[in-house]
Amino acid sequence: MLRPETPESLKLAQTLLRDGALVAFATETVYGLGADATKGEAVAGIYAAKGRPSFNPLIAHFADAQSAFAVVQADERAARLAAAFWPGPLTLVLRRAAYCPIASLAGAGLPTQAVRVPQVSDGFRSVLRAFPGGIVAPSANPSGKLSPTTAQHVQAGLGEAVDLIIDGGPCAAGLESAVVDLSGPQPKLLRHGALAQADIEAVMGQKLALDVDPAVKASPGQMVQHYAPSKPLFLNASTAKADQAALVFSDSNGFEQACALEVLSPSGSDVEAAARLFSALHRLDASSARAIVVGKMPVGGLGAAIVDRLRRAAAGRGE
Repeated sequence: MLRPETPESLKLAQTLLRDGALVAFATETVYGLGADATKGEAVAGIYAAKGRPSFNPLIAHFADAQSAFAVVQADERAARLAAAFWPGPLTLVLRRAAYCPIASLAGAGLPTQAVRVPQVSDGFRSVLRAFPGGIVAPSANPSGKLSPTTAQHVQAGLGEAVDLIIDGGPCAAGLESAVVDLSGPQPKLLRHGALAQADIEAVMGQKLALDVDPAVKASPGQMVQHYAPSKPLFLNASTAKADQAALVFSDSNGFEQACALEVLSPSGSDVEAAARLFSALHRLDASSARAIVVGKMPVGGLGAAIVDRLRRAAAGRGE
């Protein structure tokens, strides 16, 4: 449903987000498709709504820098950039804090998390404050389509896939945020955006290395072998041995002998399976098994993205 921004619609947005629903909202860049960053199934719902082909990392939005830096490991470089450009069209990629509450799916299972403090209305900033774990929000459009800069764009593109669209008027910048990776010693520009590279470099006093391939390969998730556990991983298994861990979609028949077993969705939901994928792999990797075997996965809906990530995890290590 499309609603103007009012105290009532903002209260409804907060309630829906707490319930795991999706809410589209205006920022200075583009409209975002928001979900509670700490709820894995809500995050998976974003991928489903957008028809996103793979679990690319999502940006978590916060009310202020203090809240954003509570979930990541921010250094002096990050503090300088935040002081200069937040709220504003700058996203920082930093290593996750030890007890980061953000669902692993939001970071695509990586040790980093993208964070931003956007320019939003005072009313929606109050909504952000109600979610100290952040609201993840990619652009509110079908994957591969034009980014939305009005509420009407969102409604035309996603329609009933969004539980609530808050009309905050047209976006001022109309271009996505610049993305800077500070997870290593060499800062990298991962995406050009509504903040000039030269302005970022002037504040940092350091040049940015460029990694802005159109496929956004370093906005991670495009490498052939990625999301890989330390144990060998074998796909399309039908049974498991006693020294193997097993990952299955919904049916564990044939995998009873596994020394560790993770069922992604007993109910057969691809959204639930996507939400649990990375945490399940982490648990299996920490088990005593010598290897991980993976049962058949669905191919429809988010199943394609689940299979994509598992193939990357297995690349050159099993399959």
